[in-house]
Amino acid sequence: MQLGGRIQSLAVELEGGRAHGGGGLLHGRVRLQLRAALRLRALEVSAHGRAAVHWLESRSIGLKVVYRDYSAFQTFLCRRCQLIPDNGEATVLQAGRHEFPFTFQLPETLVTSFEGKHGSVRYWVKAKLHRPWATVKKAKKEFTVIEPIDINTPTLLAPQAGAKEKLARAWYCNRGQVSVTAKIDRKGYTPGEVIPIFAEIDNCTSRAVVPKAAIIQTQTFVARGTRKQKRLVVTSITGDSIPAGKREVWHGRALKIPPVGPSILQCRILQVEYSLKVCVDIPGTSKLLLELPLVIGTIPLHPFGSRTSSVSSEYSVNLDWLSSIPEQPEAPPEYSAVVSSPEAEQSLAPPCRSELGDILEGPFFAYIQEFRFRPPPLYSEVDPNPQSDGIRPRCMTC
Repeated sequence: MQLGGRIQSLAVELEGGRAHGGGGLLHGRVRLQLRAALRLRALEVSAHGRAAVHWLESRSIGLKVVYRDYSAFQTFLCRRCQLIPDNGEATVLQAGRHEFPFTFQLPETLVTSFEGKHGSVRYWVKAKLHRPWATVKKAKKEFTVIEPIDINTPTLLAPQAGAKEKLARAWYCNRGQVSVTAKIDRKGYTPGEVIPIFAEIDNCTSRAVVPKAAIIQTQTFVARGTRKQKRLVVTSITGDSIPAGKREVWHGRALKIPPVGPSILQCRILQVEYSLKVCVDIPGTSKLLLELPLVIGTIPLHPFGSRTSSVSSEYSVNLDWLSSIPEQPEAPPEYSAVVSSPEAEQSLAPPCRSELGDILEGPFFAYIQEFRFRPPPLYSEVDPNPQSDGIRPRCMTC
């Protein structure tokens, strides 16, 4: 931060990677560049983190338009440190560069950083320079928090499945029924993984239908007892048109998860949730929609953690993709192009798991390695299973 007068610059610098997690230490320093000697009263630094939501709603009363404001806040982090304490006497710093290191202990549980249309989760460090008979000089530095979500839990390893059917009607005439059943290996995935979709679409109508699948992100904002939601299509695929009276089966149709932020489920006023929606476009009537819940995590599936092998996964443990999302080759479709109404029922299914290759480590891996590479039995010239005397030897020429 460039300033005038005796202060040339005041800045906050943070050490470590681009992302931080709960329970760790946040290291940094305040840099102060002076053109001339400066009398100051105190120098303090503070770390902050909070979620904030805000939106306006309008309604007409006669000829007037009345706006209602909805706002809410939730604080996760508030720490302060006196680098130069205010002891009632002025401190003189000479011209040149000055550095003041600091360390903050982050709380055990934090919420992942997020930026949305009606709310955000932000973290920052602020430095304040107090001078006698002068305004306070400030410098601010934001940082990213990524809370780990381990998908290697029974809840997130459980498969998800459901079924839906719909009668196609036009001018009160029954044109037949469309039904869809879908299943995915588990509930938890990480960005970069491929979701294999197993589905069966039965078209018993007199017209062709088109199946689609999409990952939907739902942002929920809560303020003053009111909820506001925004839905976005993360990625989608479109299947082949199914003729009248035909059936189509998806044997693990691949849907790759792009670089998106993880789910946010532990914040009181802001949530980010994901779901897999399988829908069928039926001409002349509304879409048939089936929704399966998803959780986007940060810790991928461990090796030997399931009975079946996964389709593919090239996810890296590096979390830099969460700080900046790269540009995509083409924009995803609008939410209305994939689904027609938000009312969808979530269904669960019996267990079955999928596997993802990753770092081979830990005591369980050591046990598996010992089992796989156990040496063969020792050679012995004594037959451990000798023949009985009462049995006639078999003639090899017979």
